[in-house]
Amino acid sequence: MAEAVAELLERAARREAPLEELRALRLAVQAVPPAALRSRLSDEHLAALFALLSGTDREQVSACVAILERLLQALEPLYVIQNLREELQKGLLHPDDSVKILTVSQVGRIVENSDAVREILNSPELLRQIINCIGGEKIAVAKEAIKSLSRIAQTQDGLEALFVSSLLSDLKNVMATNDVVRYRVYELIVEISSVSADSLNYCANSGLISDLIGELTGDDVLVRATCIEMVTSLAHTPHGRQYLAQQGVIDKISNIIIGAESDPFSGFYLPGFIKFFGNLAVVDSPQQICERYPVFMEKVFEMAESHDPTMIGVAVDTLGILGSSVEGKQVLQKARSRFQNLLNKIGHQAKNAPTELRLRCLDAISSLLYLPPEQQTEDLLRMTESWFASLSSQPLELFRSISTQPFPDLHCGALRVFTAIANQAWAQKLMLNSPGFVEYIVDRSVEPDKASKDAKYELVKALVNSKTIAEIFGNQYYLRLRAYLHEGPYYVKAVSITAVEGAE
Repeated sequence: MAEAVAELLERAARREAPLEELRALRLAVQAVPPAALRSRLSDEHLAALFALLSGTDREQVSACVAILERLLQALEPLYVIQNLREELQKGLLHPDDSVKILTVSQVGRIVENSDAVREILNSPELLRQIINCIGGEKIAVAKEAIKSLSRIAQTQDGLEALFVSSLLSDLKNVMATNDVVRYRVYELIVEISSVSADSLNYCANSGLISDLIGELTGDDVLVRATCIEMVTSLAHTPHGRQYLAQQGVIDKISNIIIGAESDPFSGFYLPGFIKFFGNLAVVDSPQQICERYPVFMEKVFEMAESHDPTMIGVAVDTLGILGSSVEGKQVLQKARSRFQNLLNKIGHQAKNAPTELRLRCLDAISSLLYLPPEQQTEDLLRMTESWFASLSSQPLELFRSISTQPFPDLHCGALRVFTAIANQAWAQKLMLNSPGFVEYIVDRSVEPDKASKDAKYELVKALVNSKTIAEIFGNQYYLRLRAYLHEGPYYVKAVSITAVEGAE
């Protein structure tokens, strides 16, 4: 087969390959290992195939793209950039998207190689074309270009090339293409800024982060909604949060939430602004964020108490995120009866809302109620017990009824709630005293699919690993649970069939 590939490549190099032979070559290169292809390839073969890309026959271009995709994978990235630089530049300008994707994916390989990436940094024209690809109609091309530029910017030389040269003007020019492309460039800037404080300084000095923040705090509500997602990504790193705080951005976002009361269009951007503070509370300190920006907590409660399913969903997600840490739980506990009433509403939504909101409620409840064993103080156990009791007049039965419904997502969501409380003594007593509940846990026949079997197994594991389970459940049930755990999630009991003489 390798000989056939060699012969077909020679014919292509002499420009004697009609479409039929390109089809044959396309099939042949797929059947030959990369090492064997490498030994048969010459610069002339590759140059000829790249030259064929300039033809007008779409099938010919498609065949050449598939062949080159396979051949280039067999070559080292350093070889590709050193020997095919001109071909790559032409490929990035090609009118056919498949050629652009082929070329930009090769650039992606090159920037991942520490030796080869230096060659790209010495090719300003190639870099300029990669930047221009961000403005392309094909999202796959733009995403690959963003990924490559982000990788290039992970070195000092790369940052210098992008932000301290004429390429910065190219970046700003491509932003002027349209709104969508402008946001792609912001996405790139945030990605680069997230790498290190040094990267952030380069991006800040370029003026592009100021532009992003200007749009975030501007009057266009739809633009705000898009920009807050990028600013939230920036806040995931300590240096990003420090920068946003120093620039007064967090205070500005808080003030916009305060002003949202009188803005009839606040529904467009408010969910994103609340998510921003929710994420901030998780990566920073829930107590400090909630004390410094009281409007955040007030707005979360207002949204959860509203009748708008979109707002309720965002509020429930945020409460789940906040309540995933002990510090966050203690912040929520300070709201006392207001939070207890809110839990009752969340329990009601978990039972009666549309499916998507029910799932979000179940996930939030799991986060709120879970306590790691090392943090199970008497006060915190009393708190989670009272929260569970606030969800419904009969909370255990509420989640049990959800877990018996024929919807796998809801079924698993309810099982995750049981798993969250399974290592707490008060919950184990409730389970034991609920008629048939322990039998339900060890009954494998009620789990119809893999996800459900896995979820039930996690519940059993959480029970067995608890220090109080043997004492509360008693030896008989404890041993049944241990046997379930030992047998694994997918165990099926063997059934023996006895043949009876004369039976049909």
